[in-house]
Amino acid sequence: MVQFSKRVPADGTDAVGAILKAAADPKIISFAGGLPAPELFPVREMKAAVDAAFDEHGQEVMQYGAAKGVTALRQLILKHVQEKENVHGEVDNVLVTTGSEQVLDLVGKALVDPGDVVLVEQPTYLCALDVFKSYGARFVSVAMDDDGMRMDALEAALKANPQAKLIYTVPNFQNPTGRTMPAERRQKLAELASQYDVTVLEDNPYGEIRFAGQHVPAVKSFDKDGHVFYMSTFSKTLAPGFRLGWVVAPKEVVDKLTVLKQSADLHTDNLAQYAVVEFFKHNDVDAHVKEISDLYGKRKQLMIEGMKKYFPSSVKYTNPEGGMFLWVEVPGVDDTVAVFKECLKNNVAFVPGDPFFAGQAEPGAFRLNYSNMEEDKIEEGLKRLGDTLKKVVADK
Repeated sequence: MVQFSKRVPADGTDAVGAILKAAADPKIISFAGGLPAPELFPVREMKAAVDAAFDEHGQEVMQYGAAKGVTALRQLILKHVQEKENVHGEVDNVLVTTGSEQVLDLVGKALVDPGDVVLVEQPTYLCALDVFKSYGARFVSVAMDDDGMRMDALEAALKANPQAKLIYTVPNFQNPTGRTMPAERRQKLAELASQYDVTVLEDNPYGEIRFAGQHVPAVKSFDKDGHVFYMSTFSKTLAPGFRLGWVVAPKEVVDKLTVLKQSADLHTDNLAQYAVVEFFKHNDVDAHVKEISDLYGKRKQLMIEGMKKYFPSSVKYTNPEGGMFLWVEVPGVDDTVAVFKECLKNNVAFVPGDPFFAGQAEPGAFRLNYSNMEEDKIEEGLKRLGDTLKKVVADK
């Protein structure tokens, strides 16, 4: 009999995977996945970029590469975060990874020992919970409001857990809630990290996809002493299949993460790295991202209008200024998975909120995705969902 390590989940099940598999039936209108809109993938332009990468760097593309990443891409990332997020540094502060998921894994491996406290938003990104849990993290959830993580609750958690190793936050259009943390909280977060000598991992995969409101500088932009690591990805703006992420952190941290990365995959795919460099050279990336933002903004607005029209009046939901998700709360529900199963019978799907909580789940909460749903299906899907919710609420 195989003796698995303690990192492998004891029950061996993938609850979210099962939900997404169930929602993949073509008869079902699914708001469950977290996928970008494929019709906006720049296929033709990226094909040209790949050709240019082979023309300019054919041998380098096909050879082993540096674990930290292609220098030209690291320089591009550094310029990008300086212009977009007011995050400054040197090339040695940048590590290219195989998707942003690898940043989570490397940081977890580097910082978290069994029993170490990791502070997380309540709710938070479920894959981050899975990664940190695999290294033995003990989670402490920090309450949120409509403006994201509450700083009074964070400071109370830091006082109660003075040995906390890590604070994990998604401050822009958070997954799963769509909430955005205002600048004054970000500044306070950086100050608390310094005061309590704890690392912040700022995860910003969605920040460029803003269709309303004003840009808010990164938490990292308020960091004065290297307590904040900034991570992001090209998955939401260019191509998730390329698996390109990155982290900006102090050089000594990047060096440690690089050693860990070498033992995982040696280096990230060279072709994808060179192709992105060439894509940026020859295309208006800002115009491309605006096209994405405009489409997602349109789809989000259709979602809001549909929920107002079809959902019970007692249901609450967020109204994001960007990103890909919104969060729904249905008062009086005891079992969200049961509601999910009822919705499947009505050929509509969402992701129940339970996996997004490190501790006790909030009953009746679930996530909806609007980025990957065609406009002509949104209203019908919300009508089906609303019909089910009305039945659930009426039965209470």
